Amino acid sequence: MNVSSWVWAVFGLLVLAMLSLDLGLASRGSRQASTLRSAALWSGAWIGLAIGFGFVVLALYGVGPATTYFTAYLLEKSLSIDNIFVFVLIFSELRTPPAQQRKVLYWGVLGALVMRGILIAAGIYLLDRFHWVVYPFAALIILAAARILFAREKERQVVVAACAVCDSWVARFLPVTPVLHGGKFLIRQRGRLVATPLLITLLVVETTDLVFALDSIPAVFAVTRDPFLVYTSNVLAMLGLRALYFLLARAVERFQYLRFGLAAILVFVGGKMVLADVVDIPVWVSLAVVAGSIAVALALSAVLDAAETVDKGAVQAQK
Repeated sequence: MNVSSWVWAVFGLLVLAMLSLDLGLASRGSRQASTLRSAALWSGAWIGLAIGFGFVVLALYGVGPATTYFTAYLLEKSLSIDNIFVFVLIFSELRTPPAQQRKVLYWGVLGALVMRGILIAAGIYLLDRFHWVVYPFAALIILAAARILFAREKERQVVVAACAVCDSWVARFLPVTPVLHGGKFLIRQRGRLVATPLLITLLVVETTDLVFALDSIPAVFAVTRDPFLVYTSNVLAMLGLRALYFLLARAVERFQYLRFGLAAILVFVGGKMVLADVVDIPVWVSLAVVAGSIAVALALSAVLDAAETVDKGAVQAQK
Protein backbone atom coordinates (compact mmCIF):
# COMPACT_ATOMS: atom_id res chain seq x y z
CA MET A 1 0.00 0.00 0.00
CA ASN A 2 1.48 3.31 -1.08
CA VAL A 3 1.05 5.80 1.76
CA SER A 4 2.20 9.34 1.15
CA SER A 5 4.35 11.18 3.65
CA TRP A 6 1.58 13.65 4.48
CA VAL A 7 -0.64 10.82 5.72
CA TRP A 8 2.15 9.64 8.02
CA ALA A 9 2.62 13.23 9.19
CA VAL A 10 -1.08 13.74 9.92
CA PHE A 11 -1.22 10.47 11.83
CA GLY A 12 1.88 11.47 13.81
CA LEU A 13 0.30 14.81 14.72
CA LEU A 14 -2.89 13.03 15.76
CA VAL A 15 -0.92 10.71 18.03
CA LEU A 16 0.99 13.63 19.57
CA ALA A 17 -2.28 15.48 20.21
CA MET A 18 -3.81 12.41 21.85
CA LEU A 19 -0.70 11.81 23.95
CA SER A 20 -0.75 15.43 25.12
CA LEU A 21 -4.38 15.08 26.10
CA ASP A 22 -3.67 11.80 27.86
CA LEU A 23 -0.74 13.36 29.73
CA GLY A 24 -3.05 16.03 31.06
CA LEU A 25 -5.44 13.36 32.25
CA ALA A 26 -2.64 11.32 33.80
CA SER A 27 -1.28 14.36 35.64
CA ARG A 28 -4.64 15.37 37.06
CA GLY A 29 -5.40 13.48 40.23
CA SER A 30 -8.90 12.17 40.75
CA ARG A 31 -10.81 9.88 43.05
CA GLN A 32 -11.07 6.21 42.20
CA ALA A 33 -14.83 6.42 41.57
CA SER A 34 -14.47 9.23 39.05
CA THR A 35 -11.55 7.39 37.47
CA LEU A 36 -13.70 4.34 36.82
CA ARG A 37 -16.46 6.48 35.36
CA SER A 38 -14.11 8.47 33.16
CA ALA A 39 -12.25 5.30 32.17
CA ALA A 40 -15.42 3.95 30.57
CA LEU A 41 -15.93 7.19 28.67
CA TRP A 42 -12.32 7.43 27.55
CA SER A 43 -12.20 3.78 26.53
CA GLY A 44 -15.19 4.44 24.32
CA ALA A 45 -13.52 7.58 22.97
CA TRP A 46 -10.29 5.76 22.09
CA ILE A 47 -12.20 2.95 20.40
CA GLY A 48 -14.29 5.51 18.54
CA LEU A 49 -11.11 7.24 17.37
CA ALA A 50 -9.72 3.94 16.10
CA ILE A 51 -12.96 3.15 14.27
CA GLY A 52 -13.01 6.63 12.77
CA PHE A 53 -9.46 6.18 11.56
CA GLY A 54 -10.53 2.93 9.93
CA PHE A 55 -13.13 4.83 7.93
CA VAL A 56 -10.42 7.28 6.87
CA VAL A 57 -8.41 4.31 5.59
CA LEU A 58 -11.56 3.13 3.80
CA ALA A 59 -12.04 6.52 2.14
CA LEU A 60 -8.40 6.86 1.10
CA TYR A 61 -7.43 3.31 0.16
CA GLY A 62 -10.57 1.21 -0.24
CA VAL A 63 -12.31 -1.75 1.34
CA GLY A 64 -9.36 -4.16 1.34
CA PRO A 65 -6.91 -2.05 3.36
CA ALA A 66 -9.72 -0.90 5.68
CA THR A 67 -10.73 -4.50 6.42
CA THR A 68 -7.09 -5.35 7.03
CA TYR A 69 -6.72 -2.39 9.39
CA PHE A 70 -9.81 -3.34 11.40
CA THR A 71 -8.59 -6.94 11.64
CA ALA A 72 -5.14 -5.85 12.82
CA TYR A 73 -6.61 -3.36 15.28
CA LEU A 74 -9.05 -5.86 16.76
CA LEU A 75 -6.25 -8.42 17.07
CA GLU A 76 -3.96 -5.96 18.85
CA LYS A 77 -6.76 -4.65 21.05
CA SER A 78 -7.68 -8.18 22.08
CA LEU A 79 -4.10 -9.09 22.91
CA SER A 80 -3.65 -5.85 24.84
CA ILE A 81 -6.28 -7.10 27.29
CA ASP A 82 -3.80 -9.78 28.30
CA ASN A 83 -1.42 -6.96 29.24
CA ILE A 84 -3.95 -5.87 31.84
CA PHE A 85 -3.56 -9.17 33.69
CA VAL A 86 0.16 -8.49 33.93
CA PHE A 87 -0.24 -4.83 34.92
CA VAL A 88 -2.45 -5.95 37.81
CA LEU A 89 0.32 -8.31 38.92
CA ILE A 90 3.00 -5.61 38.62
CA PHE A 91 1.12 -2.95 40.56
CA SER A 92 0.16 -5.49 43.20
CA GLU A 93 3.71 -6.78 43.56
CA LEU A 94 5.20 -3.28 43.81
CA ARG A 95 2.27 -1.84 45.82
CA THR A 96 1.80 1.08 43.46
CA PRO A 97 -1.08 3.39 44.49
CA PRO A 98 -3.82 4.00 41.87
CA ALA A 99 -2.94 7.69 41.56
CA GLN A 100 0.61 6.80 40.52
CA GLN A 101 -0.52 3.94 38.30
CA ARG A 102 -1.99 6.48 35.87
CA LYS A 103 1.35 8.19 35.39
CA VAL A 104 3.28 4.93 35.07
CA LEU A 105 0.88 3.66 32.43
CA TYR A 106 1.07 6.90 30.46
CA TRP A 107 4.86 6.83 30.21
CA GLY A 108 4.78 3.06 29.81
CA VAL A 109 2.51 3.35 26.78
CA LEU A 110 4.68 6.13 25.35
CA GLY A 111 7.77 3.95 25.64
CA ALA A 112 5.87 1.01 24.19
CA LEU A 113 4.97 3.03 21.09
CA VAL A 114 8.64 3.73 20.44
CA MET A 115 9.73 0.15 21.10
CA ARG A 116 6.98 -1.31 18.96
CA GLY A 117 7.86 1.03 16.11
CA ILE A 118 11.42 -0.29 16.20
CA LEU A 119 10.27 -3.91 16.43
CA ILE A 120 7.79 -3.48 13.57
CA ALA A 121 10.46 -1.97 11.33
CA ALA A 122 12.89 -4.76 12.23
CA GLY A 123 10.25 -7.45 11.71
CA ILE A 124 9.22 -6.17 8.28
CA TYR A 125 12.88 -5.87 7.28
CA LEU A 126 13.55 -9.49 8.26
CA LEU A 127 10.39 -10.84 6.61
CA ASP A 128 11.14 -9.01 3.37
CA ARG A 129 14.65 -10.42 3.16
CA PHE A 130 14.48 -13.82 4.83
CA HIS A 131 11.36 -15.86 4.19
CA TRP A 132 12.36 -18.50 6.74
CA VAL A 133 11.83 -15.93 9.53
CA VAL A 134 8.12 -16.70 9.13
CA TYR A 135 8.60 -19.99 10.98
CA PRO A 136 10.29 -18.62 14.13
CA PHE A 137 7.64 -15.89 14.22
CA ALA A 138 4.89 -18.50 13.96
CA ALA A 139 6.56 -20.51 16.72
CA LEU A 140 6.57 -17.41 18.95
CA ILE A 141 2.85 -16.98 18.33
CA ILE A 142 2.05 -20.60 19.19
CA LEU A 143 4.22 -20.40 22.31
CA ALA A 144 2.33 -17.26 23.28
CA ALA A 145 -0.93 -19.19 23.00
CA ALA A 146 0.49 -21.90 25.27
CA ARG A 147 1.67 -19.26 27.76
CA ILE A 148 -1.77 -17.69 27.89
CA LEU A 149 -3.43 -21.05 28.51
CA PHE A 150 -1.04 -22.88 30.80
CA ALA A 151 1.52 -20.52 32.30
CA ARG A 152 -0.48 -18.24 34.58
CA GLU A 153 1.65 -18.99 37.63
CA LYS A 154 4.79 -18.75 35.50
CA GLU A 155 3.60 -15.32 34.42
CA ARG A 156 3.46 -14.25 38.05
CA GLN A 157 6.98 -15.58 38.63
CA VAL A 158 8.25 -13.66 35.61
CA VAL A 159 6.75 -10.45 36.97
CA VAL A 160 8.38 -11.02 40.37
CA ALA A 161 11.71 -11.75 38.69
CA ALA A 162 11.40 -8.66 36.48
CA CYS A 163 10.76 -6.51 39.55
CA ALA A 164 13.89 -7.85 41.23
CA VAL A 165 16.05 -7.51 38.11
CA CYS A 166 14.96 -3.94 37.38
CA ASP A 167 15.49 -2.95 41.01
CA SER A 168 19.01 -4.39 41.12
CA TRP A 169 19.87 -3.02 37.66
CA VAL A 170 18.85 0.53 38.58
CA ALA A 171 20.70 0.23 41.89
CA ARG A 172 23.95 -0.27 39.95
CA PHE A 173 23.67 3.25 38.57
CA LEU A 174 21.52 5.15 41.05
CA PRO A 175 20.61 4.89 44.72
CA VAL A 176 17.03 3.69 45.14
CA THR A 177 14.81 5.02 47.88
CA PRO A 178 12.10 2.68 49.20
CA VAL A 179 9.74 5.62 49.72
CA LEU A 180 7.37 6.97 47.09
CA HIS A 181 7.63 10.70 46.41
CA GLY A 182 4.29 11.45 44.80
CA GLY A 183 4.47 10.98 41.05
CA LYS A 184 8.23 11.50 40.77
CA PHE A 185 10.48 8.94 39.12
CA LEU A 186 13.67 10.67 40.24
CA ILE A 187 14.43 12.98 43.16
CA ARG A 188 17.48 14.72 44.57
CA GLN A 189 18.71 13.90 48.04
CA ARG A 190 21.79 15.66 49.38
CA GLY A 191 22.70 16.71 45.88
CA ARG A 192 22.48 13.17 44.48
CA LEU A 193 20.00 11.86 41.95
CA VAL A 194 17.93 9.07 43.53
CA ALA A 195 15.47 6.68 41.88
CA THR A 196 12.05 6.17 43.44
CA PRO A 197 10.00 2.95 43.45
CA LEU A 198 7.90 4.51 40.70
CA LEU A 199 10.87 4.36 38.31
CA ILE A 200 11.27 0.65 39.09
CA THR A 201 7.59 0.14 38.33
CA LEU A 202 7.91 1.96 35.01
CA LEU A 203 10.91 -0.14 33.98
CA VAL A 204 9.07 -3.35 34.86
CA VAL A 205 6.07 -2.23 32.80
CA GLU A 206 8.34 -1.43 29.84
CA THR A 207 10.20 -4.73 30.16
CA THR A 208 7.07 -6.85 30.29
CA ASP A 209 5.51 -4.92 27.41
CA LEU A 210 8.60 -5.67 25.34
CA VAL A 211 8.06 -9.37 26.04
CA PHE A 212 4.41 -9.12 25.02
CA ALA A 213 5.34 -7.19 21.88
CA LEU A 214 7.37 -10.20 20.81
CA ASP A 215 4.05 -12.08 20.80
CA SER A 216 1.64 -9.54 19.37
CA ILE A 217 3.74 -8.03 16.59
CA PRO A 218 4.46 -11.37 14.87
CA ALA A 219 0.73 -12.08 15.22
CA VAL A 220 -0.23 -8.95 13.30
CA PHE A 221 2.29 -9.85 10.60
CA ALA A 222 0.04 -12.83 9.87
CA VAL A 223 -2.67 -10.31 8.95
CA THR A 224 -0.58 -7.77 7.06
CA ARG A 225 3.00 -6.69 6.51
CA ASP A 226 2.10 -3.20 5.43
CA PRO A 227 4.08 -0.86 7.74
CA PHE A 228 1.34 1.76 7.89
CA LEU A 229 -1.44 -0.65 8.79
CA VAL A 230 0.70 -2.58 11.27
CA TYR A 231 1.92 0.52 13.09
CA THR A 232 -1.34 2.47 13.11
CA SER A 233 -3.30 -0.51 14.41
CA ASN A 234 -0.68 -1.05 17.13
CA VAL A 235 -0.61 2.60 18.14
CA LEU A 236 -4.37 3.04 18.29
CA ALA A 237 -4.76 -0.19 20.27
CA MET A 238 -2.10 0.93 22.75
CA LEU A 239 -3.36 4.50 23.17
CA GLY A 240 -6.50 3.35 24.95
CA LEU A 241 -4.70 0.86 27.16
CA ARG A 242 -4.48 3.13 30.20
CA ALA A 243 -8.21 3.85 30.25
CA LEU A 244 -8.97 0.19 29.55
CA TYR A 245 -6.81 -0.86 32.49
CA PHE A 246 -8.75 1.27 34.97
CA LEU A 247 -12.00 0.06 33.46
CA LEU A 248 -11.18 -3.65 33.68
CA ALA A 249 -8.52 -4.03 36.40
CA ARG A 250 -10.97 -4.94 39.15
CA ALA A 251 -13.07 -7.17 36.94
CA VAL A 252 -10.35 -8.83 34.90
CA GLU A 253 -10.61 -12.12 36.80
CA ARG A 254 -14.25 -12.41 35.75
CA PHE A 255 -13.22 -12.94 32.13
CA GLN A 256 -12.45 -16.58 32.78
CA TYR A 257 -12.76 -17.70 29.17
CA LEU A 258 -10.94 -14.74 27.64
CA ARG A 259 -7.61 -16.52 27.70
CA PHE A 260 -9.12 -19.37 25.69
CA GLY A 261 -10.34 -16.88 23.11
CA LEU A 262 -6.95 -15.18 22.90
CA ALA A 263 -5.18 -18.53 22.62
CA ALA A 264 -7.53 -19.59 19.82
CA ILE A 265 -6.77 -16.37 17.95
CA LEU A 266 -3.03 -16.87 18.32
CA VAL A 267 -3.20 -20.48 17.14
CA PHE A 268 -5.20 -19.34 14.11
CA VAL A 269 -2.82 -16.53 13.14
CA GLY A 270 0.21 -18.73 13.77
CA GLY A 271 -1.21 -21.37 11.46
CA LYS A 272 -2.15 -18.72 8.92
CA MET A 273 1.42 -17.45 8.89
CA VAL A 274 2.89 -20.92 8.35
CA LEU A 275 0.39 -21.85 5.63
CA ALA A 276 0.44 -18.50 3.83
CA ASP A 277 2.26 -19.99 0.83
CA VAL A 278 -0.17 -22.90 0.61
CA VAL A 279 -3.56 -21.51 1.62
CA ASP A 280 -4.71 -17.96 0.95
CA ILE A 281 -7.02 -17.10 3.83
CA PRO A 282 -9.00 -13.91 3.05
CA VAL A 283 -8.69 -11.01 5.45
CA TRP A 284 -12.42 -11.08 6.17
CA VAL A 285 -12.05 -14.65 7.46
CA SER A 286 -9.31 -13.48 9.83
CA LEU A 287 -11.56 -10.64 10.98
CA ALA A 288 -14.42 -13.07 11.59
CA VAL A 289 -12.20 -15.47 13.55
CA VAL A 290 -10.74 -12.72 15.75
CA ALA A 291 -14.09 -11.05 16.42
CA GLY A 292 -15.91 -14.35 16.87
CA SER A 293 -13.34 -15.76 19.29
CA ILE A 294 -13.46 -12.68 21.50
CA ALA A 295 -17.26 -12.47 21.36
CA VAL A 296 -17.70 -16.13 22.32
CA ALA A 297 -15.10 -15.89 25.10
CA LEU A 298 -16.72 -12.78 26.59
CA ALA A 299 -20.21 -14.26 26.31
CA LEU A 300 -19.19 -17.49 28.03
CA SER A 301 -17.40 -15.50 30.74
CA ALA A 302 -20.51 -13.40 31.33
CA VAL A 303 -22.72 -16.49 31.57
CA LEU A 304 -20.34 -18.21 33.98
CA ASP A 305 -20.00 -15.08 36.12
CA ALA A 306 -23.79 -14.69 36.27
CA ALA A 307 -24.19 -18.35 37.25
CA GLU A 308 -21.60 -18.00 40.01
CA THR A 309 -23.33 -14.87 41.30
CA VAL A 310 -26.66 -16.73 41.44
CA ASP A 311 -25.04 -19.66 43.26
CA LYS A 312 -23.45 -17.35 45.83
CA GLY A 313 -26.78 -15.64 46.36
CA ALA A 314 -28.50 -18.98 46.89
CA VAL A 315 -25.87 -20.06 49.42
CA GLN A 316 -26.19 -16.81 51.35
CA ALA A 317 -30.00 -17.12 51.32
CA GLN A 318 -29.76 -20.59 52.85
CA LYS A 319 -27.61 -19.23 55.65
